[in-house]
Amino acid sequence: MSIAENLTDIRAQIAQLEHANQRPSGAVRLLAVSKTKPVADLEAAYEAGQRCFGENYVQEAVEKHAALAHLTDIEWHFIGPLQSNKAKAVAQTMDWIHSVDREKIALRLSENRPQDMAPLNVLIQVNLSGEASKSGVSLDEIASMAELVNSLPSLTLRGLMAIPAPQVDEASQREVYRPLTQAFLELSQRYDHIDTLSIGMSDDLSAAIASGSTMVRVGTAIFGARNYG
Repeated sequence: MSIAENLTDIRAQIAQLEHANQRPSGAVRLLAVSKTKPVADLEAAYEAGQRCFGENYVQEAVEKHAALAHLTDIEWHFIGPLQSNKAKAVAQTMDWIHSVDREKIALRLSENRPQDMAPLNVLIQVNLSGEASKSGVSLDEIASMAELVNSLPSLTLRGLMAIPAPQVDEASQREVYRPLTQAFLELSQRYDHIDTLSIGMSDDLSAAIASGSTMVRVGTAIFGARNYG
C-alpha cells in the first residue's frame, strides 16, 4: 500500500475511535513519525494532506527542515530525547518539542529561540512507568516543571507527553494512562493554553484515545518499517 493509502486508513481508524469514545470529530491530531525516512516519503505524505511531522534525531530533523523549507505550512515536532548542547538547533527550527523533562533543557530552548519566531510549543515528558532507561519527569514533578516552562518568555506550555512501557492488553494500557489523564486535566485547569496530551502509538491507539489523547504518534503504519543507515 502507498503512504497516501496508509494515511487514509489511519485517519479512518482515529475517526472510528473518536466516535466509539464519544470524542468530538477531529479531537485527535495525527503526528506522522518520520524519523529515518527519506525526504521523498515526507513529500508523499504532504501530498496526501499530512502537515504534522515528528522527528527523533536533531541532525536529521534540521536537515529535513532545510530540505522542505519551501513547504511553509509543515508543523515540525521534535519528539526524541534532547541533550542540552543540541537545544539551540531545535529552538531554531522546530515548532513543537514533546520531550522537555529538565530545567536546563527548558532554559536552553527559551534562550535560543529566535525573537522573530513564535514561541516554541512545549510538552513535558512524563515517565509513567518509572523506567530508568526512559526520560521524563515523575507525576509528582509535573507541577514544578510546568511552572518553570510557563515562566519562560520564548516557550508556550501546551501539555504532556508519555511513552509508557508495553502492556499485555488494552485494560492495562488504560490503567497506566489513568493518572496521566488526571494530571493533564489538573494542568488544563491551572493554565489556559494547555490543550495537548500526546499519547498513543500504533500499539495502543485505542487505549490512548479512550484516555483523552489529543495527539497520536504513528510511524511504521504510515511509512513502513524503519530504515537504519
